[in-house]
Amino acid sequence: MTEEAKKLRDYEARLREAGVRITRPRRAILQILSETADHPDAMEIFQRALSIDPTISLSTVYRTMKLLEDKGEIQRHAFAGGPSRFEQAAGEHHDHLIDLDTGDVIEFHSERIEQLQDEIARRLGYDIVYHRLELYGRKRKSR
Repeated sequence: MTEEAKKLRDYEARLREAGVRITRPRRAILQILSETADHPDAMEIFQRALSIDPTISLSTVYRTMKLLEDKGEIQRHAFAGGPSRFEQAAGEHHDHLIDLDTGDVIEFHSERIEQLQDEIARRLGYDIVYHRLELYGRKRKSR
């Protein structure tokens, strides 16, 4: 079984366990999410879903994304300057760098940043429960 097929099966199992019916449009959306490594917005998900289920509507995509977010299956990111983007909630923690010119979202992980955040929180008397780091930038020009 491929990694994508396993992700799809796991999505469906968790949602059924939570009492969610897996309809054909929902399955199409889950399939897209299980196969993607990027951060699509609702319109991109809709366009990809049309090749799987030509009867799907944009409103179904929006409702399903809200349902998946409420169930903790996906995370919504409201990056500045663009529409909300989505990614799978499961997986290793990472932060994001958003290219202001292209809208590309680059995932990265820095142990140094994680340690610095923990140190700052401790110094201020806090334990970090959750955090999100988004950096916005432009690609350097070659010299």
